[in-house]
Amino acid sequence: MPKSSNSVASKKRRKKILKKAKGYFGRRKNVYTIAKNAVEKGLSYAYRDRKNKKRVFRSLWITRINAAAREHGLSYSELINKLKVHGVEINRKVLADLAMNDPDKFSSIIKNLKA
Repeated sequence: MPKSSNSVASKKRRKKILKKAKGYFGRRKNVYTIAKNAVEKGLSYAYRDRKNKKRVFRSLWITRINAAAREHGLSYSELINKLKVHGVEINRKVLADLAMNDPDKFSSIIKNLKA
């Protein structure tokens, strides 16, 4: 009995990988075996970096808050401690946004903490 193959499914599978490899350079975009490796690697990087993105942004917010707090004579750790002691529920993302885009509100928060 001859061996049967499902060429429709095979072509669909290859087409799916090559579609994901669109925009890659050289043979990575049009040779299936090379494209498959490149796409798998890219997907693993994407998964890993979705987690890393959260770390990177948190450190960026902390840096911005620290810079703004030092202009008012406080360090980052002192500011966060005073916020906790006074029971101010404001997260780092919002605090960093205030420090960058609305320095007047940020300074008013610090004045309330110092008073």
